[in-house]
Amino acid sequence: MSHNPATDRPPDASPSYWYDGDGVVEMLAALRAFRRADQEMRRRMSADMDMNVTDLQALQLIIAAENHGRTVTPRELASHLHISTASTTKLLDRLTASGHLTRSPHPSDRRSLVVVPTEHAHREVRGRLARMHERMREIAGTVPEPARPAVVAFLRAMAEQLDQEGAPAPLTPHPRT
Repeated sequence: MSHNPATDRPPDASPSYWYDGDGVVEMLAALRAFRRADQEMRRRMSADMDMNVTDLQALQLIIAAENHGRTVTPRELASHLHISTASTTKLLDRLTASGHLTRSPHPSDRRSLVVVPTEHAHREVRGRLARMHERMREIAGTVPEPARPAVVAFLRAMAEQLDQEGAPAPLTPHPRT
């Protein structure tokens, strides 16, 4: 990454506020750039598939579960996506109508259903993600092996921090004099 000689920060780095030095700002700026790029890629992919981002997240979760020999119930899907049961029903109606999912009786709980991706869903997701995932694997392979555990630990710790972080307090207006 090229640096701005005037500030010795990457061109996309935001002001450091209260932290700086030892490459920390550059690492955090790179992480923010990655997050922005990931969100934009998901938005583009969902638009390309004529789905909203939540529908795409649901489809990816259900396919990943199936690839690991697990099934997903509507309740599990609602919990994972942090949406209501009513929203989950609408989401499943859309994905069933588009031919991406089927609903089947739960194998051991007669009161429940499982949602199953169709072959059409597998083809669409694989067709859109295979090249990108392969390239991401190549890029990850360029990280020196001894550094990989540190990179993994860094990313997991950042994800855990974001997961635990509560909503920030609202900004307070400037007091008028």
